[in-house]
Amino acid sequence: MKKWMTFSLAAFFAATFFAATFFTTGARADELDPNIVQVQHDWAKAWYSTPENQQEAAFKTLVDRAHQVTANSSEKAEAMIWEAIVNSSYAKAKGGLGALKYAEQARDLLLASIKLNPQALQGSAYTSLGSLYYKVPGWPIGFGDNKKARENLEKALQINPDGIDPNYFYADFLLERGEKEKAAEYFTKALNAAPRPGREDADTGRRTEIREGLKKAQGKS
Repeated sequence: MKKWMTFSLAAFFAATFFAATFFTTGARADELDPNIVQVQHDWAKAWYSTPENQQEAAFKTLVDRAHQVTANSSEKAEAMIWEAIVNSSYAKAKGGLGALKYAEQARDLLLASIKLNPQALQGSAYTSLGSLYYKVPGWPIGFGDNKKARENLEKALQINPDGIDPNYFYADFLLERGEKEKAAEYFTKALNAAPRPGREDADTGRRTEIREGLKKAQGKS
């Protein structure tokens, strides 16, 4: 996984937008609005299975659909979280000067979802928001803030201490801060997290990312 480039905004958004932003959530698929579930699966297909040169178009279509799902869903907080995830992924695929707009929209959606229901999707908004804060450059280019990143990622772990995503993203944050021993601890915990029913497509990709991070934390790559 590449780090955000900080020497120019254009290069910054041309870099790999951290794998997952995003982020798969821990809620069971059969407990969600079916339209949100479909966005989850379409995101996984676009992120993990679509050729890179086709991802921008795939995510652009999904941005529009995710927004409609948010407008029509009774599960507003959950829909907002997934709309944020899609916007973030589109930012990576789009690149260039226009990408920051979609990262900002993702941030605003996550903040709004927390106001509605901070426990939604097992606190996934905190995971996603924390990840944005440490991946986006700080002022004057973007809104990145390592202090806010740590606060949000640790809040996510308080809500969902055994989840694959909160442990993975906290480990990745620690690795970027040079805290390798502690990062390895959380990568290992993420790797041992229970599978998420209905999210097998996302879990497969996430575990690959976890193993790569763990190797780096252990000095094996």
